[in-house]
Order: sequence, then C-alpha cells, then structure tokens
Amino acid sequence: MDFRTLLLIFLALCPALSAQTVKEIVLTIDASTKVAWTDANYICATIDWWPKEKCNYKQCPWGSASIINLDLTHPYLENAIRAFKGLRLRLGGSLQDQVIYGVGNLKSPCSPFTQQKDGLFGFSKGCLPMQRWDELNNLFKKTGALVTFGLNALYGRQPTNRHAWVGNWDSSNALDFIKYSVSKGYQINSWEFGNELSGSGIGASVDAVQYGKDVIQLHNLLNQVYQNTPVRPLLLAPGGFYDPGWFGKLLQVSGRGTVNVLTHHIYNLGPGSDSKLVDKILNPEYLSRTEGTFSSLTQTILRNGPWASAWVGESGGAFNSGGPDVSNAFVDSFWYLDQLGMAAKHHTKVYCRQTLIGGNYGLLDTDTFVPNPDYYSALLWNRLMGKVVLGVVNSAAPHLRTYAHCTKDRAGVTLLLINLSTQIQYKVNIHSTAETSLQVSEKQDHNKKSFAHSIKESVSWVGTKSSDVTLSREEYHLTPEGGNIKSRTMLLNGKLLRLTETGDIPNLSPVLTNFNSPISIEPLSIKFIVFPNFNSPSCR
Repeated sequence: MDFRTLLLIFLALCPALSAQTVKEIVLTIDASTKVAWTDANYICATIDWWPKEKCNYKQCPWGSASIINLDLTHPYLENAIRAFKGLRLRLGGSLQDQVIYGVGNLKSPCSPFTQQKDGLFGFSKGCLPMQRWDELNNLFKKTGALVTFGLNALYGRQPTNRHAWVGNWDSSNALDFIKYSVSKGYQINSWEFGNELSGSGIGASVDAVQYGKDVIQLHNLLNQVYQNTPVRPLLLAPGGFYDPGWFGKLLQVSGRGTVNVLTHHIYNLGPGSDSKLVDKILNPEYLSRTEGTFSSLTQTILRNGPWASAWVGESGGAFNSGGPDVSNAFVDSFWYLDQLGMAAKHHTKVYCRQTLIGGNYGLLDTDTFVPNPDYYSALLWNRLMGKVVLGVVNSAAPHLRTYAHCTKDRAGVTLLLINLSTQIQYKVNIHSTAETSLQVSEKQDHNKKSFAHSIKESVSWVGTKSSDVTLSREEYHLTPEGGNIKSRTMLLNGKLLRLTETGDIPNLSPVLTNFNSPISIEPLSIKFIVFPNFNSPSCR
C-alpha cells in the first residue's frame, strides 16, 4: 500500500476520531450497604395469547408464537430457556381474561380465538385444551422453568357501557383448571389474577374493592386445593398499570397475607410506531422518569401491605408488539438493561420481559427462534448480577448509566456500565466506601478509597501474599455488529454471538484484564465488569 493510499485512509478516519471525546469520571460504589435485593430468579419472560391475526401498524409480527400455537419441540426454544437454569415464564397477556380452560363442565365448546369486531381487543373468547396444557408443562419440566400462570379474572362478570365490568368473579372454571394441574403434579410457582384491569384498565376494568374481594376468594381456593402439597404457590395481582389509589385499595380490602406479590406493567417508551423510539432510549432524562413509578409503588406497599413484594409482571418498552428494528435490535438493550438495574434498585424482586418470543420485542426471533440481542443481555445479567444491590454514586456523567450488584453465586462485585453517549468514551476511576482493616495513606480519603486498594486490603489469600499476585477483572463488552445500533446481531468482546452448529447457546466468555489497567467504555456500548476478588461486607 503506497503513501497516497495510507494518507487517504487517515484523512477519512480523522472526522470519526475527532468526533469522539474522552471524559474521565469517578464512580463510588457503596459496598458496605445493601440498597435492595431481588429474587434469585430475577429474570423473567412472557409467553402471550395473541394469535397470528394480531396486527399493528400494518404488520402482523406474532406468527406462531402464542401459548396455543408455539412449536414447543423446537430445540432452539428448549436451549434458550434451559440456559438460564431457572428462567421464570409468565403465561398471560391481553386475551388472558377471555380464556376458558378445557376441563370440567364447560358451558361452551373448547374453541380457539377468532377475530370478532365486538370482542375485547377484536377477538372472541378462546379455550386452552388440557392436551396443550400437558404439552406446555412437559416443556417447563424439561427446561427447569418457573411458571406464573395468569387466570381469567372476568369470568362471570358483565360489562357496562363504559368498559367497566361488574359482578362477582365466577371461580368454577379456574378451580377445575387448578385442580387438574395439581392432580397432574404440575409445579406452578405462582397464579396471577387478571391482566390490566386495574385503574381505568386497558379494554376492561374492575373496581378495586370488588377485585380485593375476588382475590380473597382465590386465596381461599388455593389454600383448599394445595392443602396437602408441601409448597403453596404465590398469589399475584393485579397484573396491570400502576394506579396508586387502586393498588392501595386492593391491599387494604384483601388484607394481610392475601396478595403475596403486586405485579405491574411498564411500557414507558410509548407506541411501537413512534419514530422517536431510539431518541427516547438514548435520552437519560427520559429513561429516569420511570423511577417515579417504582418509588411510588414501594411507598404504596409500605403504607398498605408491607407483607407484599413488587414484580414487573410485563414490560416490553414499546406497546402494541414493540417497534420493528428497534425492540429486536441492539439499541433496545440500552433500555432493557437500564430497566433491570433501575427496577432492582427500587426493590423489584422479579422483572418479566414481554416477550420470550412473539411480536417485535421477543428475546427470540418469532420465525427462526434465533436469539435477539436482548436475549444475550438478559443471560449475562442472569449469570453475573446477584441478588444484593449495591449503591453507585455517579453525578458527573448522566449518559453513563451505572449499576452494581454482588456477583452471582461467587465472591465479588459486578458493575454494569451503559454508555448512551454517541461521542464520549468514558475513562472510569472506581472508588469504594467499604471498610477495610489495613492502614491507608494519609493523603487518601478514608471514606472513598480506591477500588484497587480496597480489593488488595479485603481479599483473602492462601499461601501467597496479595502483593505477589496479579489481580485481574473480567470484562464483558457488548457492541453492535458494524457499529450499527439497529443491528440484530450483538458482539461480545468483538466476537459475534451466534448459536453453535447444534443450536446451542454460545459461550459467553470474558476478557481477563489486569486489575490496575484503566477502565474505559466506548460510545454506544455496554460493559459488565466483574471484580472477583473484592470481598464486600454486603456480599458475605
């Protein structure tokens, strides 16, 4: 290659190089205090009821991805679930409150959903045959999934002219279904009552007082059916959008210990047709607005039902099937991982992603079952981020989202960095507030010691002094293929993430980096950093 060619290449790269700036910041991890803690199986994904005729914005992205028609024998599906070693699956969605269970004395034939103009969401009632329920439970058993099943909470009620439904819940069909499940030995982790009927509701609503009376009935029903089993499933409600007054009233009316978990839904990015979805995802101020919902829900539980915990029962970012080329692309992981971190920090025990498969927001591609980028983001979270949430102080860089947890199933701390900036590369200096026993230099702030120093002081070494050992950290750097944040392909430490020839999930291996080397994160990228030798007091 001659000098002229080299010069042309250099000149072409100059604008890109000059456009990127480097900013040095300090993060302080409070490793001595537990901010919150999640369930051990925090990651959850949903399987919905939508048939292939479900369409939005002149596209029909559901195909055969529903509870009724999903190919349960597809090896990619089994492998994707099994990789989590205990993935929570929530079965439910908008058509949930029109589902009849094909067991007992049915008042109508067990027929599938069909399009119906005057039906809720444009569909008729539909039926779940017990043969299909058996097939589903076979999948759950093989893959080790933890199942939440959403029950029809409108059964027996009548609609008024303002889409409010009145009357008592008829539990007969649900009782037959639950009895059948117990008789077959199916392990249902939790039963959820209703879908998006809280507050003003989506398509339909039920008054909070009536809802409270009905969950008492379900609570008694579960106690009856499960009286001779070693473990009683959790009771979840209401599976709807958060309304402070409605949620508080539900807890008050149902009483102590009735509702184990309050489930709420989040679609904070708006409709999937919004042309500004990417702008919203990359706007830290916009993302932070959801903190108000999490904080308010925490207060509602403390005031009205401190026995209950909070789950995000459904969240897909953009509603109406998600945004094409956004919800299934790399860029969505900025939103998704930020939501996981934010929710955990605000005492959320479980976070259910809409969907495992189906729509544009599936973790798996609807047609091919190949993982989308968010699948790998979820799997890394599941493997690296433990239950205990630690505090991180980052006041100087709003576009750098930061979350820290005790590392899962081993000693150490895991830090998640999400760089929303299109131009800034961050060089990160990390301090810790952990108490240590060794003397620190007089010039050093005793409350904000360098993270490297804290590790050297805290780690226990067998047979070797810490000064003789080279400390290392693990880095998992996520970037889009070709630098295109709308890419459907994700790179881990520069290597494409794709299924193996046998359809197995690829190894998610870190790069081991000398602990004393600088920490940096490129624009529009994500990095998990594991400090395996850091012995945090909160992580013991």
